[in-house]
Amino acid sequence: MQLQRLLSYTRKAVDEYDMIQKGDHIAVGISGGKDSLTLLYALHGLRRFYPQEFKLSAITVDLGFPDFDLTPIHSLCRELDVPYTVIKSDIYDILFHVRKETNPCSLCAKMRKGALNQAVKEMGCNKVAYAHHKDDIIETMLLSLIFEGRFHSFSPKTYLDRMDLTVIRPLMFVDEMDVIGFKNKYSLPVVKSSCPVDGHTKRQYAKELLKQLNTEHPGARERMFHAILSGNISGWPERTIRRPREQKEEQNKNGK
Repeated sequence: MQLQRLLSYTRKAVDEYDMIQKGDHIAVGISGGKDSLTLLYALHGLRRFYPQEFKLSAITVDLGFPDFDLTPIHSLCRELDVPYTVIKSDIYDILFHVRKETNPCSLCAKMRKGALNQAVKEMGCNKVAYAHHKDDIIETMLLSLIFEGRFHSFSPKTYLDRMDLTVIRPLMFVDEMDVIGFKNKYSLPVVKSSCPVDGHTKRQYAKELLKQLNTEHPGARERMFHAILSGNISGWPERTIRRPREQKEEQNKNGK
């Protein structure tokens, strides 16, 4: 995927869900993976021409995994002229040595997000950007249906009132295959996760299930995504821009 295409998808999300306002200071959560590095490139590129001026910083919560070398990320942020902060934590030690969790993902995510959001506030940012892409949103919906019995997924924009912080997801219209293509084309310095349960999670199950469903029923993936966008999910903001087809569908639904 070319940078221009990435920027087009990113601006679509930012415009349709009113993610960025003038004067925002946005922190990009960097895990070291392909998704977060693609998001960093996307917002760095968008900042050059977006009519609402905003500041950009990058931040990583170091979970304490052995051999987690962030040197390539430091170099990339210097190249892009984006301030980069690393927050040290004992999350790995707590999960695997103290608590000895057999299914650590949920608790890990909660602890990581807590540490990230607190650090973002201390940096003076009012928004934090997460790198969830289209496939993540669909997979989360499947997980919610299967394991929680409800139709739900990540919101494009969420205000955390207790933190006075807004979470945005500017990659929501980007396919994971496009992220992989962008990573390969631009040789992103991905830092591989050394988590012992990586690739053996419920999310990996949902990823494989989505692939199977779309293979057996071509177009199912896009239809699921459209259902999410038009599903009136609790907590989702209204879209400020709608395409003609979607406007017509809504008018027909309302009997107009």
